Amino acid sequence: MAVNADPAERLSSTVDDESDAEAVAQQRLPSLRWPLALGAIILIALGGLFAWLGYRAVETRQGEHQRDLFLQVGRQAALDLTTISAADADADVARILDSSTGTFHDDWAQRAPAFVGVVKKAQSKSEGSVTAAGLESVESDRARVLVAVAVKTSTVDAPEQKPRAWRMRIDVQRVGDGTKVANVEFVP
Repeated sequence: MAVNADPAERLSSTVDDESDAEAVAQQRLPSLRWPLALGAIILIALGGLFAWLGYRAVETRQGEHQRDLFLQVGRQAALDLTTISAADADADVARILDSSTGTFHDDWAQRAPAFVGVVKKAQSKSEGSVTAAGLESVESDRARVLVAVAVKTSTVDAPEQKPRAWRMRIDVQRVGDGTKVANVEFVP
């Protein structure tokens, strides 16, 4: 462009330069659309993948926590049922009733006075220890726990007895905010 050019020529030249710049930019834009679109698709796919993996990790952690809780409640129930002494029979039975629900709770509540009477009369003391425990089945809000227990029992007449091995199938279920024992079966 000439220095002494008239202002109309300079304006025309500037418009031509801007038109050329727009034309070049428009030529570059289509060549960048596909990589940008592909990059956006990849980012969306990766975001979805990470969200799904995060959801699965949380779900797995919650499932493990629930299974651990069911197993812990089953183990504690076995201990509560096998650790009873004449001196603390009322408190031991109350502990069993507090951790139970449904027909199992109702049956224990009916039999508790007679049971406490027999324990106190015999001056018995039993102490259980869990030797093994595992989950037999798990559903959304309940589980079946298998527990092996070694039980030492003593009475006034027989102070030292050999430990006996018992196996129990304990059904536990979520009740409100807690997990309680719903049924107990002795397994041969």
